[in-house]
Amino acid sequence: MIPPVFVIGASGRSGVALCRAFLAAGVPYVPVVRSLARWAATGLPGAPRLLDLLAPHPEALVGAQRIVNCAHARHAGAILRISPAGMHVFLGSTRRYSRWPDAHGDGVQAGEAAFLADGRPGIMLHPTMVYGAAGEDNVQRLAALLRRLPIVPLPGGGQSLVQPIHQSDLTRCILAALDHGLAQPVVLTIAGPKPLPYAAFVRAIAHAAGQRPPRIVPLPAIVLRALAPLTALPGLPRIGADEIRRLLEDKAFDITRMRSMLGVEPMPLEAGLALTFQELAHARP
Repeated sequence: MIPPVFVIGASGRSGVALCRAFLAAGVPYVPVVRSLARWAATGLPGAPRLLDLLAPHPEALVGAQRIVNCAHARHAGAILRISPAGMHVFLGSTRRYSRWPDAHGDGVQAGEAAFLADGRPGIMLHPTMVYGAAGEDNVQRLAALLRRLPIVPLPGGGQSLVQPIHQSDLTRCILAALDHGLAQPVVLTIAGPKPLPYAAFVRAIAHAAGQRPPRIVPLPAIVLRALAPLTALPGLPRIGADEIRRLLEDKAFDITRMRSMLGVEPMPLEAGLALTFQELAHARP
């Protein structure tokens, strides 16, 4: 009998996508969540276990041989302290490589350090921007913004590189990691097939959403950061000043190890965006 995979953060976007993949493949899983009501709202089968990562208790992970943490990587140390021996997969973020540290990136770095210090076999995956999940706010928020604005002001004209990964490819990476049979802790960056300028990413979203190509207007980042509070106005998706600053750095990564170790070839952006907007259209009443 295949032991179930314990999925911490099963009611979040990546957790739900992973549990759906397990369900389709006939792999047993145990959802480990903070809120029973939120898990029930997913409509997925499974007997959940409660776990508050701010005050974790070992009972939630009793019997776990394989654990996937889809909650924030900052909790890696707390999870490892209460989990039995076995395979662990943690989701981190390439935010940990940003030259502008913030609480999110600092938390990922702390989780990675705890994971490596623990020494048990497993893998921490650092995905780039993830899109294509139900309710994600990367592509879908940008599409909402493009519907309302005829122009898109971007620092440097949007020439900094991004390399987004589709949620389905992230899920495939998790599944491959679980079956890898690692003997030690490994940290691995995962991303889409190739980087592209952020301006091209914005135009690709507009095309996939059936919208006119936006006019990209270069503006200094300091001006855009000053204007960021205006996005709190009704009808506009909120964009923070820190997000604008991060648009100035390249987020491009070599995925040779992802391909060789996990055997995952990520889908091209055009295919991922087409799939995303098809699913959004089907989800509308």
